[in-house]
Amino acid sequence: MADTNADWFARAAAVIPGGVDSPVRSFSSVGGTPVTIVRGEGPYVYDVEGTRYIDFVQSYGASLLGHAHPKVVDVITRAASLGTTFGAPTPGEALLAEAICARVQGCDQVRLVSSGTEGAMSALRVARGYTGRDRVVKFSGCYHGHSDALLAGGGSGVATLGLPDSAGVPAGAVADTVVAPYNVVPELDDKVAAVMVEATAANMNLVAPAAGFLGALRRACDEVGALLIFDEVITGFRLGTGGASAHYAVTPDLWVFGKVIGGGLPVGAFGGRRDVLSVLAPGGPVYQAGTLSGNPLATAAGLCVLESVGDADYAALSSRVAGFAARLAEALRSGGLAASVPSVGPLLGLFVAPAGTDIEPPANYDEARTLATNGVYPLLFHALLRRGVALAPGPFEVLFPSLAHGDAELDATIEAAYEAACEAAAALGAQ
Repeated sequence: MADTNADWFARAAAVIPGGVDSPVRSFSSVGGTPVTIVRGEGPYVYDVEGTRYIDFVQSYGASLLGHAHPKVVDVITRAASLGTTFGAPTPGEALLAEAICARVQGCDQVRLVSSGTEGAMSALRVARGYTGRDRVVKFSGCYHGHSDALLAGGGSGVATLGLPDSAGVPAGAVADTVVAPYNVVPELDDKVAAVMVEATAANMNLVAPAAGFLGALRRACDEVGALLIFDEVITGFRLGTGGASAHYAVTPDLWVFGKVIGGGLPVGAFGGRRDVLSVLAPGGPVYQAGTLSGNPLATAAGLCVLESVGDADYAALSSRVAGFAARLAEALRSGGLAASVPSVGPLLGLFVAPAGTDIEPPANYDEARTLATNGVYPLLFHALLRRGVALAPGPFEVLFPSLAHGDAELDATIEAAYEAACEAAAALGAQ
């Protein structure tokens, strides 16, 4: 019976390609063997060997309240006792849709799906169906899931693996996809159906939108009749009650949601203006469907999370993260590394480099990639992991402090970060 991380990874690798069900979980960019998690509790996860880690992955942002929150566990248990899937309308999907629309100004309707990838590809199909146009503009380093048309110029796992796009994507699938630099407003014309953007880029590590960038995108889309799509799979109900559109006071035509709205269960959604969504079947000609869409367990968990947090919670978490970011940067620098730790609300970035490097917060993917691929992050990652702090095993991901991360966990992380930076700096000096 497998009882170590190495044992479980070997067992998984025999029956799962690469030993993981998502490339971002692999340790290919940091080296070593992935830890296999058996349970989580608040800010912590535990591996098969019994080691406890302060977890800043939090399922890549899905767990806003922390792992296994009692209220969420309770509603999932009660929902499961009534049946796990029906393939029919349920009250839960209407309640979650109402909660999303009530919180996001300008979002009149949403349709629930099973993943962020599904939400993004569906939103793009709606935009093309509504406008009668084919071309889509996206931004280098922004990741909108692994559908063919949107994988061009993706960040996150694609960037981590060093792949420019993906094998198996035919040229025709991306022929109408234009990739522009983030934070630069592209020139649009009347062939563009939509511009899709992460309002806060969080798949090339954390890159904030430049002042005026999102507003200028809104105006550029309006001038040519294109739709603006905000991918808020990460930022939706993470930056605040109204997500990135409220945070930046810019209203898109369509949104894509995920992560938080499922309370830790598989979920996605796309939504927007009522007239735009009127093209969807069964009322319109744009087809989209899903057997497990609006799953009653996911809708119950998601609604529980949305009803458990309010403006005061987001403000407190954002303030806590801002203070933590400053302390983390200082600890890393004191330990002998150059560091930039940007934050946008509760989202936290981490860029590290050898001492003496002048680091400024990146403004685009090229700048982020230069820092992410300098070889320092793997050293810091493993030094932190040995001290019981788990970051994502790749330098293009952000950190997700949850509402469960208290002073004790953040203080322990700062102490570990200083020691880890000392270790990483010594290893760099020995190279």
